Amino acid sequence: MKDGRRLAARLLLPSDAEQRPVPAILEYTPYRRRDVTRVGDDAKHYWFAANGYGVARVDIAGMGDSEGLIEDEYVKREQDDALEIIAWLASQPWCTGAVGMIGISWGGFNSLQVAARRPPALKAIVTLCSTVDRYANDGHFMGGCLLNDNLDWGGHFLTMGAFPPDPEMVGQDKWRQIWKHRIENMDLFPARWLEHQRRDAFWKHGSVCENYDAINCPVLALGGWYDGYSEAVFRLVENLKGPVKGIVGPWGHKWAQVGVPGPAIGFLQECKRWWDRWLKNEATGVENDPPLRLWLLESEAPKPHFDVRKGRWIGLPSWPTPDVETQTYYLGEGSLVSDRTKSEPTTISSPLTTGFGSGEWCAYALGPVGPELPLDQRQDDSGSMTFDGSVLMEPLAILGRTLVHLRVAVDQEQAQLAVRLSAVLPGGEVERITYGLLNLAHRGSHEHPQPLTPGQFYDITVELNEIAELVPAGSRLRLAISTSYWPLIWPSPAVTTATIDLAESSFDLPVLTSGRGLMEVEFMPPDHAPPAPTTIKQPGTQVRKVNDDLGNKRKTLSVHGSDGTFVLDDTATEFSYTKSKELTIGWSSLEDVRAAVAISCRYRRSDWDARVESEVVMTSDETHFHIEAKVSAFDKDEPFMTREFRQSVPRDNL
Repeated sequence: MKDGRRLAARLLLPSDAEQRPVPAILEYTPYRRRDVTRVGDDAKHYWFAANGYGVARVDIAGMGDSEGLIEDEYVKREQDDALEIIAWLASQPWCTGAVGMIGISWGGFNSLQVAARRPPALKAIVTLCSTVDRYANDGHFMGGCLLNDNLDWGGHFLTMGAFPPDPEMVGQDKWRQIWKHRIENMDLFPARWLEHQRRDAFWKHGSVCENYDAINCPVLALGGWYDGYSEAVFRLVENLKGPVKGIVGPWGHKWAQVGVPGPAIGFLQECKRWWDRWLKNEATGVENDPPLRLWLLESEAPKPHFDVRKGRWIGLPSWPTPDVETQTYYLGEGSLVSDRTKSEPTTISSPLTTGFGSGEWCAYALGPVGPELPLDQRQDDSGSMTFDGSVLMEPLAILGRTLVHLRVAVDQEQAQLAVRLSAVLPGGEVERITYGLLNLAHRGSHEHPQPLTPGQFYDITVELNEIAELVPAGSRLRLAISTSYWPLIWPSPAVTTATIDLAESSFDLPVLTSGRGLMEVEFMPPDHAPPAPTTIKQPGTQVRKVNDDLGNKRKTLSVHGSDGTFVLDDTATEFSYTKSKELTIGWSSLEDVRAAVAISCRYRRSDWDARVESEVVMTSDETHFHIEAKVSAFDKDEPFMTREFRQSVPRDNL
């Protein structure tokens, strides 16, 4: 880099690239290219190289084997470095001067952010599982409510920041010095993010929705219905003025060629079509693809894990589309009706344990072992206000974002609502179709929240996540409303009672009324290069349990996940990673609210044995959040360094 730092990169080139220059593709993340992501990187990057592209996988400064320090998520320095990397790639003799970016999650975020900086050589990007709004749609807040993913992801990020570099890359004489420097300069990231409880400048930075017009290169955006980030695909297609296409499948937080639940698609071939058009100027027909290609789910009985979800691909010729019309439903006494009613206001104070059927905000560990999906909603609905529609005489295709309009009063200055749209299936199972959250202090603005006046009615709108789902005949629609949604979100400072004025409440359902305008969609089967050769010493597992402590009247979700233990054969490096979390709440008391995340990660071979262990715990009272953390590093099982953190953060209308 111009300032003297060195960033670690892995570069794959076609064998004749020096004689026949090719475009470059950049993937740029903090996730350790030499070990953590190596297996999947090989499967993608060798495929791209074999198909005529140079591929650079670069560790962000301060992570993996790159010099410097990790400062936080998506800082300007990270983007500045990307601009320099892109210019360097474009100037290489093997490169034509055209560069693309690709990434999932962090790499998807910064692909959009770097595109908004408009480096001249960046000609197109492919972004998966990313966001356009860091406040409204990331693992920190949703609807102004605090997601427990803030602590979960924060614990992982804290641990990652304490990982050492590989001695084979930086030298046996330097790696411990770098390791120590990283740990000494770590920050308590979950607390830092919690210091920004409203949508301030901290979150606006890196949120490309602040100026969509800044992005002028072609964008291919992908997401999954079980991922936390599918909203971004719709926002990008709606708002970008340059070439943009969106794909949303049935997947979780996964690359689409290995998407689970299936079916996966030939994603690498779709990338090649995109790159060939915009980096090589070849006619591939991508301009003629539907603006949105969506997997239209078919309702089925909920399970904690699906290998494959029923449904079919549909192509929308535009978004928004005139083929989607709004059907308005009104709230009666336990029913959904077609006209306004004169029903009396109804109150609800949900058990604090309402929400244990929610599944994960973002399903990461999907595969053969990850039971992370929403469960049958009947238990959560028992602690909620519910409204059922009449039996559907024919299938109903929901496509888009449902808006729920409520007139509500509460008995506290701070309160939250969780609103779910479900299908009550003919067999009695209740499948959550989509949901939305709202911190009622944020009813008018995420940037300028205002406390509630107890007893005063407010007109609010709760936005439910976009979805495409075909609900079968013989089912009923159900709207459920609760005042708690643990363990997905942190509870309000006090137990609340909400009163809904049914006569002034309704919801707008987006319905695909005609299939005449739909376009055909066909993907090639998944393809990839061989993954990096590994020897699996212990397979990965995930165990999720819910415990009701009858004596102490509290309930805990316990999750223990392991990536197993495997050896990367070409470097002889053994890698293992485990994470446990416990999320506890009292049945009716907020005194027992507690979230804890513990992580252990180890790298080992004949010349290297480094281990990092961390634990992060969060509690709260009526005025503050309290976070404690400990990070311990071990060199050949001997203590190397320990950092402890303790911080209290005032609640800000949360």
